[in-house]
Formats: sequence, structure tokens, C-alpha cells
Amino acid sequence: MKLKENYKWSLVVPTSMGIRLTPVAQGQPVHTSSNLFMQATSAETNVANVSAYLGLPVKVLTTFVKGSPIARFIKDNLRSRHMEYEGKEVEQGGPWGYRHQINIADSGFGSRGPRVWNDRSGEVGRTLNVRDFDLDRLFGEEGVRLLHLSGLIGALSEDTGRFCLELARAAKKYDTRISFDLNHRASFWKGREQELHEIFCEIASISDILIGNEEDFQLCLRCEGPEAGGKDLAAKIEGFKGMIGNIKKTYPNASVYATTLREVVNANNHLWGAIMLEGNSWHVAEPRSINVLDRIGGGDGFVGGLLYGILKDWEPEKWLQFAWATGALATTFLTDYGEPADEEQVWSIWGGNARVLR
Repeated sequence: MKLKENYKWSLVVPTSMGIRLTPVAQGQPVHTSSNLFMQATSAETNVANVSAYLGLPVKVLTTFVKGSPIARFIKDNLRSRHMEYEGKEVEQGGPWGYRHQINIADSGFGSRGPRVWNDRSGEVGRTLNVRDFDLDRLFGEEGVRLLHLSGLIGALSEDTGRFCLELARAAKKYDTRISFDLNHRASFWKGREQELHEIFCEIASISDILIGNEEDFQLCLRCEGPEAGGKDLAAKIEGFKGMIGNIKKTYPNASVYATTLREVVNANNHLWGAIMLEGNSWHVAEPRSINVLDRIGGGDGFVGGLLYGILKDWEPEKWLQFAWATGALATTFLTDYGEPADEEQVWSIWGGNARVLR
């Protein structure tokens, strides 16, 4: 995959930032916990975290509640994670106005699965609008190697849907490669199926990298594929190959199609794998056991590692291996994103080497 030669930003992600609250006592459910840990969060910055921590220039496009201490907390967090940001300051509009989303979650333990509660009423990220960003400056003057879009942002509101579509069109105009993680959420799509289907189809038609699970591809793009769930991962691999083959016929502009494979043994032990079609070559990371501290963010970690491998111009086989390992890495953190110390740490995870490094 040929990427731009002259650029300021390796990776740009539009997102709606919020906070995540989890029990301080790891493994305990929220409803029994009186002490909660607060972190800044979004799926898209979880993806960008891999490239940012490993030294590539990353920019976040978002929006903030003006004067909010939560907005200040988020800005400081993004700086600490080596990410630049750009975004409009929106007036709160009183106590019943705008705010940053709240994600309340626990990690589960053993036979008790994790639970996640999203509180997105009044979410300021739903106001993301193309009018608030200079796309010609961003893509034309500064230069971007890779734009990563998420279906979560595309489906937040009419404004964000148009925003993602215009970002994709501008990226295409300036020869920036586009990654699109479909990320279907049924509650976001309710009553807007045709509107969002058309937006997602246009973005997919000009994307270079398409990522999603069986439900994402079938519900967003209406492509035939395997049923969700099931325990036979070997059969799922063959089903995914057939589904991706169907998608490639409909969306031939992309040169990379990828998805993760997961079987939950219990909350703290998963079988973790992945599959990718690059050009006409299949690459498979066979599912193997990983220990899980908190599963939330593992998929984003996978995408982040995949994009990092592409940005580093590695051989495609290494893209998937690194992505598998950064996804596994994310599940070992209390945050919903992984913070790789260096590439060596990630490759040690892929190699199954958990020995102490002195």
C-alpha cells in the first residue's frame, strides 16, 4: 500500500471524547463499588494510541465543552498520550446542556462477564461539524498519511455522519489513505438504517482498509456472511473468508480487509485470533489463549497495531502479527487502551515470551 511521502501527520482520527469510570477494586462490579477510577476515553483514540506511544505524529479531531473541567482533563490526557488535538469549544448551555459522554464499566471476573453502561445524553461530540475544520489545510497543506474513521462517530448524529463523509472525500482528493472500522451499534442505527447505510457505503467505496466483525459487515453494508457467535473458530475463519470475498467484489477499492476472532472461555481467558486479506493474499493469526485483565479495547488495540504496521511499511504478514499482539496487550491494562513501551515489547507478546526483561 503506497502512502503519502510528504506529510505532517501519520495518523488522523475524528472522535468524541468522554470519560470512563471503572471500579478501583479490579474485577468487582460497578454496583458494589464506592471508589471508581476515571480515565479519558474514546474508541478512536484507543486505536491511535499505538502509533502515538511508538513515536508517530498523531492528530485528534474532536470537540470540547467550553470551560468544563472534564474537557481540561481530556486535553491533558491526550497530551500525556503524545497526541495533538484540534476542536471547537462549545458552550455548555446551562446544566442541562452539552457534556462529554460517560462510559461506566467493570471488567467482570471468571464466570461473571463484564457489563458496560453508556451514558451519552447531551454528548458534545454529536455536534462535530465539517464547518469547524479546515480540511484543505489539514490534508492539502499539512498532509496526512492515513485517516482512520469509525462507524461509531459516523452514526452519532446527522452532523457527524456528514463530517465523516466529508473527511473521507477530502482524504481521497488529497491522496490520503483511508481506514474504516465499521463498528455497528444497533442503538445508533435505530430509525436511521437507510440514511446510515448510504453514508457507510460511500465511505467504504473509497476506503483502502476495511475492518469489522460479521455483524458490522452484514448490518452496515448488507453483505452476506457467517452468523455471529458460535464456538467453532476454524469454521468461522472459512466463513469470514467467504464474507470478505463478497465484500471485496462490492468494494474493490480497498486492498486490506481484516477482522478479529474471539472465543470467550471466561472473563479472564479468551482465545484470540485474526484474519486479513491483503491484495489476494490471506494472512491468519490462529486463535490462541490470552489472559485478560479487561477485555474492553482489545479490538481497538488490534486496529491500532494493524495501522502502525502499515504506516511503518512492513511486510503485510507482520501487520497482522503486530495487530494481534497490540490487541492482546490492550487487554492487560486497566485503561481501555494499551501503552506499548516499545516495539520489542509487542513482538515479545506475539512470540509468547513473558519472561522478565532486565
